[in-house]
Amino acid sequence: MKFIKNLLFTFSFVLLSSTHGYTQQKTTKNNDSKLIGAAKEIMQSAKTCALVTIDDKGRPRIRTMDPFSPEEDLTVWLGTNSSSRKVIQIKNDNRVTLYYTDKDDTGYVMIHGIASIVNDVAEKEEHWKKEWEEFYPNYPKDYLLIKVSPEWMEILSTSRNILGDSKTWEPQRVTF
Repeated sequence: MKFIKNLLFTFSFVLLSSTHGYTQQKTTKNNDSKLIGAAKEIMQSAKTCALVTIDDKGRPRIRTMDPFSPEEDLTVWLGTNSSSRKVIQIKNDNRVTLYYTDKDDTGYVMIHGIASIVNDVAEKEEHWKKEWEEFYPNYPKDYLLIKVSPEWMEILSTSRNILGDSKTWEPQRVTF
């Protein structure tokens, strides 16, 4: 429940901020490396993340996902059923957000990126979890991948001393 509340608060903040002249905090390259390293720690320790897509009426749709560990550049792969609504939503509007909560609830990572649907057999074999067998009885036919290529990310982690702006609470940001 706490995860859902945090997710809804953060998503609402981002959605409202983007429509009211939200200004971007700039970081240096040295600081980018620190922030990316901390983001990887949070993302790898999280068991799940939330994937946010946009439906055909322009409403955000949020669901919990079981992601693969992020790649070096923070590209994230997710598996899904070929008949799921998120596949159609991504094909219609490929802008997505991933939200990870730090395991100790002291922070989060939010990746804003471009999603693509991947149906390549070699990629599916590389991005497969044996514990998913019961969910995909017709694997690999009913299994697709979602590849999220990051455009920018926000991070907040009080345990790592990565704090937002003291006045605006704007989290630190890295643009890819």
